[in-house]
Amino acid sequence: MALVSGPRIGWIDLPAHLHREIETIIGDRVMQAHSQIGGFSPGTADRVVTATGRRAFVKAANFALNERTVELHRQEAAISARLPATCPAPRLLGSFDDGDWIVLVLEDIEGRQPELPWRDDELARVLEVLAGLSRDPAPAGLADLPRAPDGLRHLSESWMPVAADPPADLDPWIKSNLDGLDAIARRGIAALSGDRLMHRDVRSDNLLIRPDGRIVLVDWPWATIGAAWFDSVLLLVEVQMAGGHDVPARLRRIASDYGVDLRDLYGVIAALAGQFLDNARRPAPVNIPNVRAFQRAQADALIPLLVDQL
Repeated sequence: MALVSGPRIGWIDLPAHLHREIETIIGDRVMQAHSQIGGFSPGTADRVVTATGRRAFVKAANFALNERTVELHRQEAAISARLPATCPAPRLLGSFDDGDWIVLVLEDIEGRQPELPWRDDELARVLEVLAGLSRDPAPAGLADLPRAPDGLRHLSESWMPVAADPPADLDPWIKSNLDGLDAIARRGIAALSGDRLMHRDVRSDNLLIRPDGRIVLVDWPWATIGAAWFDSVLLLVEVQMAGGHDVPARLRRIASDYGVDLRDLYGVIAALAGQFLDNARRPAPVNIPNVRAFQRAQADALIPLLVDQL
């Protein structure tokens, strides 16, 4: 299974004044730029190399491309600047915001994305890194991040719009179990209180495996303070989509490792499924044409996990 992505602009599409600002941040003239695939942002995602061999990763977008992307880039710049050195994330070298364009210049990470379907060893390593990330309370410098479950209240209500206006092709099992799905979704999101740092967007295209095997988590705009186990459950959404693993067994192991009720984990799965299903029938965001099909595929993959939970 390959992740669907959307079209991007590239380095050559950026205005000249952005090139100058980026080169000022890096401290050298950019001579090469290699556009990266993956993800849904229509903005640029380029690995750049300067005249003296310095490397950086550049992300940029403006309002004409997609307003929400600009907001997310601004959030990521603010969060990345405060992530502790111990966090498995790229360092922010600098950012530039002229009110329309937002640019992030990050440490370039030499590495590759995990293979899909997920390999056992790579999945185990990523789950280990997520456990390490959430082992201690979030740093004080991130205390102003959104708190779960308040910041994820929309997920607890994700089945309400589906029940109020069911899609024409709604699965009969879902239609007859909307009340139960709503109830366990609310339970799952209510269980997300905590004091740990959550990445909140863990999937293969936001992960890099360095040549020495170390894992790096990229793209941090959604960071939240909450339950230690959330990111591990979120990762299993993609694992379920890609196939090849006993996801219920993985969920049981996560519940045991973190000492939480398995029903809470399935509640989060239900909340995500409702959100994906509802979002999938909405118009595509500007310049992000493929995300709705991806969300529908996620919903379709998660529903079978819930059949025995109601």
